[in-house]
Amino acid sequence: MGHDDAPFLADMKFIDIEKKEAGRFITRYDITYETVDKKTKVYEIISRDKNITSFDELHNRDVDAVVLIVFNEDKSKILMDKEFRLSVGEWVYNFPAGLIDPGEDAYMAAKRELKEETGLDLIEVEDLIGESYSAVGFSNEKNVCVVGIGAGEFAPSTSTVEEIEPGWYSREEIRELLKTSKFAARSQAFCYAWSHFG
Repeated sequence: MGHDDAPFLADMKFIDIEKKEAGRFITRYDITYETVDKKTKVYEIISRDKNITSFDELHNRDVDAVVLIVFNEDKSKILMDKEFRLSVGEWVYNFPAGLIDPGEDAYMAAKRELKEETGLDLIEVEDLIGESYSAVGFSNEKNVCVVGIGAGEFAPSTSTVEEIEPGWYSREEIRELLKTSKFAARSQAFCYAWSHFG
């Protein structure tokens, strides 16, 4: 599996990828590399792709999800979801986000996800930030960030498996939350920069 396209990456060489276990939404793989000192390194990852067989398929793949960076109309506040995350069993502040459904582009997914999670409408898209990795330490899941303006009234999430409390936060409020609350890493980093240097 994957031997034909084994490229050299800096001084590390890709050797093989092997599917280990398939779940309903994610699949676990072992990736084998040869290190600069000629030792074998087996690295575990998870992916939303159910059948990776080559190096090219490992990294040259479609975007999985969108992340929304949304401001109110006068840009004085940023939208944050306070969400109970099942993976850690606690409330975490995060940007609205979600998977891109078949047939959708990033803009369509962003509008749908914002409405489903918060009840708000995405009334303007200001930017689309290119591809990034959600959790590069253990997954090849990719996303793009949609930056825009939201408006309307908050409403409960349309999904019973998502417990979300959306809210608008000023820079001062974000600075206080950063001292006392848990965040997803990408949201924490952006919110720190926005609240201190924006």
